[in-house]
Amino acid sequence: MRGGQSLAQALESCLAEWSERTGITVETWALPATDVPARVTEGVMATMREALSNVELHSRARTVSIAVTAGESGLRLTVSDDGQGFPPARAGRGIARMRAAFAELGGDLSVNSVPGEGTTVTGVLPRRR
Repeated sequence: MRGGQSLAQALESCLAEWSERTGITVETWALPATDVPARVTEGVMATMREALSNVELHSRARTVSIAVTAGESGLRLTVSDDGQGFPPARAGRGIARMRAAFAELGGDLSVNSVPGEGTTVTGVLPRRR
């Protein structure tokens, strides 16, 4: 991430570069309209890079849909692809790294994959009081 970038700017740059390099279409549904702490930005970006790496290496997806929102209740990240999916028992190290990144920030990350249908990664960080 480049210094001084907001989370939305960092995501836009990352997604554009990744899509151009891989040829996989990225649909951006939502990006955060507010700034988030640098630590949260770093964790979200690490998770996004890992999710995109998994899509590129394993999914055979043609399209990835992204939504990242931040508001009063916290932050929510969703990465969904139209790839081949996988059986839940095959979750690997990449998913463990994404879960660890969100857990370190006090959040949770879930992965829902349906063989033949695609995969959705959802991360939720509650707002700290």
